[in-house]
Amino acid sequence: MKTRILLLIIIFAATFTIGTAQSPVVAPAQKKPVMLTGGTIHTGTGEVIENGVIAFTAGKITFVGKASESTLNKRDYEVIDVTGKHVYPGLILPNTTLGLIEISGVDVTVDSRELGDLNPNVRAIVAYNTDSHVIPVIRSNGTLIAQVVPQGTLLPGTASVVQLDAWNWKDAAYRPDNGLILGWPVRAGARAGRQSNLPVETQIAGGPAQSSYERNIEQLEKIFTDAVAYAAIEKPEKTNLRLEAMRGLFDGSKTLFINAQDAKGIIAAVSFAKRYGVKKIVLTNANESAWEVKDFLKENNIPVIVANSLSLPLYEHSDVRMPFKLAALFMKEGILTGLTYSSMAYGNLPFASGQTVAYGLTKEEALQLVTLNNAKILGIDDLTGSLEPGKDANIVVSTGDILDMKTNNIELAFITGRNISLDNKHKQLTRRFQAKYDNMNSK
Repeated sequence: MKTRILLLIIIFAATFTIGTAQSPVVAPAQKKPVMLTGGTIHTGTGEVIENGVIAFTAGKITFVGKASESTLNKRDYEVIDVTGKHVYPGLILPNTTLGLIEISGVDVTVDSRELGDLNPNVRAIVAYNTDSHVIPVIRSNGTLIAQVVPQGTLLPGTASVVQLDAWNWKDAAYRPDNGLILGWPVRAGARAGRQSNLPVETQIAGGPAQSSYERNIEQLEKIFTDAVAYAAIEKPEKTNLRLEAMRGLFDGSKTLFINAQDAKGIIAAVSFAKRYGVKKIVLTNANESAWEVKDFLKENNIPVIVANSLSLPLYEHSDVRMPFKLAALFMKEGILTGLTYSSMAYGNLPFASGQTVAYGLTKEEALQLVTLNNAKILGIDDLTGSLEPGKDANIVVSTGDILDMKTNNIELAFITGRNISLDNKHKQLTRRFQAKYDNMNSK
């Protein structure tokens, strides 16, 4: 009875807290051409343009270059002077449950997982909550695009890329259903280190777990065998939703995002996918286990998404700075490397990237981790990830270095040319209580 009362109190408190803050209004479509002038433009390709000009019309970038090279007529544009400020591509957060989990301790706000092990047809995007109060918070630090992924075991479902200023999930869809998630099971006794992102049921030591591993592999082999055969039929008489969701793996229209916890598991998972003819493969949650098989990843041209870069090392014998170094090490090996932030403190994404600057990367390379590299990995680099003519105007303007938590101060943000609100719950509460204490002090 006490537990039930406590749970009701928690839910009521959470509901009240959410209700006291207002979500920012979604920005309307861009109506007039916009020109940002005088700022330092970081294109995301490694190029830095001092005293630059960037112009965009109808949501698309039309010009990027030095002010001295511009022949644009300012009278045709809404001109915004950003002299002394820095202009960046909007940051991209891959492999996240943003919008699927609001308060992890309150079940009714969690919609990230379906029952069962094989759910390739489950679409994360339809559960994506555009009214989440977390979204405006991370937008305020420069993240404008995210890949939302389902949680679960073997094949938990299909991931989608969303833009972070929308009324509903249909409006948010940026590159829907761009890939499937594969959680490779852990063999009994496998060394997973002090961290693990796989569900508990795949990590139980002892005899039962070994037979469980074999059963899981058999399930994967069966569904992939069926999916290959199904994909070979152009127009099946009866639609199989699970197999239909996997069709894109074999023609390259979808990517298989693999989460494997140990070095042997990584090799086994990638080899398994290649054996079934999967065209595009990405290793997510890459850690020191992935570094142990870097040559294998390089030979097979497998991109990696590094996670937990601000965490403890994976093994007790590891270099204490290994998480900070990992992204630079992969990039120096010529492996396409992206970066995510896997805890619910999603706003730390730029700072996790900035941490890599002290451990082997330049600032522009660190920026690429969370812009162009992530865009390439997610298959959206034709639309975003860099500031280049023809791409979507996903742009942030900061008074300081976006990767530095001391100076990051986002003043403007545009998603497809729309000037979005940077207000959020934290700022609203700051204003509220600042007014309270100002009133108290004035008495």
